[in-house]
Amino acid sequence: MIPYLARLLDIAMNNGTLPGDWKRATVIPIHKGGDRSLVTNYRPISLTSVVCKQMEHVIASYLRQMWDKNDWLYERQHGFRPGYSCESQSRYARTLRTVWIMETRLTLL
Repeated sequence: MIPYLARLLDIAMNNGTLPGDWKRATVIPIHKGGDRSLVTNYRPISLTSVVCKQMEHVIASYLRQMWDKNDWLYERQHGFRPGYSCESQSRYARTLRTVWIMETRLTLL
């Protein structure tokens, strides 16, 4: 199966196109809570091709490896990295702010 998928990905990358099934999705509304008659109480999920999802995973893993191996990302880049998130970025920013406030207070003394 893997050689077949590798060949399919190779063809898609060389041609610059994706199979039509990979571009299609079935969008299903999922109720979040509240009044079911309000559209704002739903969130969409997209059901897409399993093969396409696997290919996306392979490509994303490869890119992450290349970024890490070649130090292409700034060390404080928090998005698109495993173990980093909006929360880790927020913690880092709060730490910087705290350090700045403490240094400012020491300077004023």
